[in-house]
Amino acid sequence: MRYLLTLLIAAVFINSCKHVTETTPAQKDQALINYVNPFIGTGGHGHTYPGATMPFGMMQLSPDTRLDGWDGCSGYHYDDEYIYGFSHTHLSGTGVSDYGDILLMPSNTIRFNNGANGKKGYRDHFSHDNEIAQPGYYKVHLDSTNIDVELTVSQRSGVHKYAFAKADSLNNYLIIDLDHRDEVLSASWEVIKEDDDQKLYTEMQGHRHSKAWASKQLLYYYLKTSHPFKYIKDPQSKSNKVALKFENPSNEPVIIKIGISAVDEKGAKQNLETEIGDKTFEQVKATAQSTWEKQLEKIIVESENTIYKTNFYTSLYHTMLAPNIYQDIDGRYRGMDLEIHQTTDFDYYSVFSLWDTYRAAHPLYTIIEEQRTNDFINTFIAKYDEGGIMPIWDLSGNYTGCMIGYHAVPVIADAYMKGIRDYDTDRAFEAMLHSASQDKLGLDSYKKYGFIPTEMEAESVSKTLEYAYDDWTIAIMAQERGDEESYKSFIQRAQNYKNVYDPKSGFMRGRMRNSWFSPFDPYEVNFNYTEANSWQYSFYVPQDVSGFIDLVGGKKAMDKKLDALFTAQQETSGRHQQDITGLIGQYAHGNEPSHHMAYLYNYIHKPWKTQKRVHEILTTMYKDTPDGISGNEDCGQMSAWYVLSSLGFYPVTPGSNTYAIGTPLFDKATIYLENGNNFTIEASNVSDTNIHIKNASINGKAHPYSYINHKDIMAGGLLQFDMSSTPGRWGKHPAHSPKTAITEHLIVAAPFIASGDITFTENTTVALQSTDKDAEIYFALKEDGETFKRYRKPIIITSDTELRTYAISRHGKSATIATPFHKINDAYKVTLETTYANEYSAGGENALIDGIRGSKEYRSGTWQGYNNQNVVATLDLGEVKNINAIATSFLQDQRSWIFYPTEVSFFTSVDGTTFTPYYSQDIDATIESEETLIKTVAASQDEKAARYIKVIAKTVGNLPSWHLGHTYDGKSWIFIDELIVK
Repeated sequence: MRYLLTLLIAAVFINSCKHVTETTPAQKDQALINYVNPFIGTGGHGHTYPGATMPFGMMQLSPDTRLDGWDGCSGYHYDDEYIYGFSHTHLSGTGVSDYGDILLMPSNTIRFNNGANGKKGYRDHFSHDNEIAQPGYYKVHLDSTNIDVELTVSQRSGVHKYAFAKADSLNNYLIIDLDHRDEVLSASWEVIKEDDDQKLYTEMQGHRHSKAWASKQLLYYYLKTSHPFKYIKDPQSKSNKVALKFENPSNEPVIIKIGISAVDEKGAKQNLETEIGDKTFEQVKATAQSTWEKQLEKIIVESENTIYKTNFYTSLYHTMLAPNIYQDIDGRYRGMDLEIHQTTDFDYYSVFSLWDTYRAAHPLYTIIEEQRTNDFINTFIAKYDEGGIMPIWDLSGNYTGCMIGYHAVPVIADAYMKGIRDYDTDRAFEAMLHSASQDKLGLDSYKKYGFIPTEMEAESVSKTLEYAYDDWTIAIMAQERGDEESYKSFIQRAQNYKNVYDPKSGFMRGRMRNSWFSPFDPYEVNFNYTEANSWQYSFYVPQDVSGFIDLVGGKKAMDKKLDALFTAQQETSGRHQQDITGLIGQYAHGNEPSHHMAYLYNYIHKPWKTQKRVHEILTTMYKDTPDGISGNEDCGQMSAWYVLSSLGFYPVTPGSNTYAIGTPLFDKATIYLENGNNFTIEASNVSDTNIHIKNASINGKAHPYSYINHKDIMAGGLLQFDMSSTPGRWGKHPAHSPKTAITEHLIVAAPFIASGDITFTENTTVALQSTDKDAEIYFALKEDGETFKRYRKPIIITSDTELRTYAISRHGKSATIATPFHKINDAYKVTLETTYANEYSAGGENALIDGIRGSKEYRSGTWQGYNNQNVVATLDLGEVKNINAIATSFLQDQRSWIFYPTEVSFFTSVDGTTFTPYYSQDIDATIESEETLIKTVAASQDEKAARYIKVIAKTVGNLPSWHLGHTYDGKSWIFIDELIVK
């Protein structure tokens, strides 16, 4: 009996192990920090910085070469040839500028002018030939003063090392500029004295409170010098600059050690003393670089292609530059209420670029940064407690008001569904529900109608689509928690994408007064989309790809549409959008809404097309050059796409626990997981031609699926690919394709006005339609009261009224949408002698007499916009009438380059040829203002006979010299609405 039992156990053991394939994990061939090139992304529009920092560190000690401008967001651009100094905070890859705090610049003379005005200043020429950047270390030679500068860091503190020329032993100076870059709200410096008679010092402390992207950034510092100094104040009374002169007769390297804190000077000093203390520059550098080496060892790749490895490890490095720890060594930090809080239970972070990073960076962190992911979510909950809501884009204790969605929500849900739950899950879910229940940023309309009308909120299409995805992540977490009520509510909201899909054009499109925004051009960049056009948002339904495929018309139609995306002409129309870069057709890899699109072929059983496009993106959009990133790096998202895609998979739908398989770039890669397991990916025969997957297996067992589950990665093991130059049958079967599908609690899409004019003359014929083919549409006109009729044929409207509509199917009832119709005197006609911008048409030729007034939101679709030209419009009343008053309105939003006209004139005419001045008003339109205002220009006279009314509004033209856009030869806009004649 014992013998039989032994045989049975042996058989079970052998059977359980027969699919396990032993493999050697990937090995590094040299220090991984050698593969990191911090200059990648510092050119072009990458907006990265090359200086020294630690993984997710508070301090970014880096050179500053640019004071302003979009390509100066990080403070450094590779095209520049002058360094202004070395400041201690920088943003990586953002599209808005901030930071650059506490600028230090060594010199051999005292100059408080920075030199940007062309006069002599402390800035210094440099050459990239004499510049070195490595993880945790930076070095440069300053040509004019012959000074060598070296920088290294710890988490919250850093070290400068200056080697002055021998001839300057008596002229060792350091300029400290607290006025650098941003608007300074308050700044101070004070030397630390041991007695009142002291003349030489070695310590200084102070603060810098500033305003830029963050409206109130509070920063404190404490520095210590290796050599005693005396100080010289800038004689200008309002200056926050000081020069230090060092006593250094032996001309030894001068060492500056500095700590920073968002709490107080005491915290800055404690950070410095705890992290660096008496350590030498070389010791701090060695610690920083060994920390980086350990961090990069989380993923080891093998390849003969050095460029691929450089791109990979630089990308991995960039994913670890943000978010940034925002907490002192003792646990104190500055919260979203700008008050001081303290915790040692978790690390508190700032700089969450969530519209970007929820897509791939945070999913990457769930694989290689599980504990840090817990800290991120604990930070979200703390920010909710301190500021009243979780962040969208937070910066140094400030809500920036930047970007859309509530994407802290999917970060939490993705982690929760993957079993990462070391936080108060009840409190986290409460915060998620709170974010989704607001009535701002279009959410009031979204909840009421199931979409956001364009006239109610800017970027309405993008917001509707992104809210719908965020809501899906709430739904799946609610379902996992057993909260069926919340699950039903949010799984229905997750289907709201159906309400902005136009079946005729096949694109996601704005709904303006319940009709489709027109004229429509899918290439046009306008206010309906966030940093994109319709091409670049019309595939954004990651939560219900199956439902979206059905909406499009099936898999064949989806295949055709994806092909059209990648082969469309590359030009865009409408507003110039700097973020739309890295184009393959209309796929824009330089901006985040496109990042999942190449993987959608997997969902229609054509993975070889995904493989082709992913390999194309990997090898053309990432290069080992300063301009080697095709767009803003965006706090790790652009790089996370590369890291995951080059390994062979990508999270199309964070929260689903699946990753679509693309094509691996490396012979072998091993992910070293925090749970102690290793996951290795091997790609046999992979090359630049062998990009197609012939077969795949996991732990020796055939894997015909074009996706992989998160649990497979975290369990460790071996994923093997057999690569080929030609597409095979792998992944083709429908059962082997990834799938996201909403199959219960289905909604009925709100019906829309398919044709008919909202503003009309004699009459308009209105046709209604729904994306739900099985739905019945009902309508009522104002005169019908609450009596709705079933829609069976077009409706003829002949007078002012309100049309209300809804749809019913077996899935329920849609929202009721009310649309006002306005009849214009059929004799009235507007003739425009200048051309409005299509994206700001306000509905077309009759926008100035449609009865719909513009709001203070210029992107609402109700203003008619003219760029760099006068507005000349003539209203024909159809017959001579007695005129008592004329008025029209203009918008001012100078931050958006919209200015009042400099002069507004009204003219009248009887015959349309000879015009008589009626009224004229000059406006001092270039006075700087941060307010968004509406100005009505009105005039009245005793009755005057006229048939034609002409308005001429003269443009500011070139933006004034004080405006940020002046540097870029920016041209002003005039926004006009509603010409009223009494």
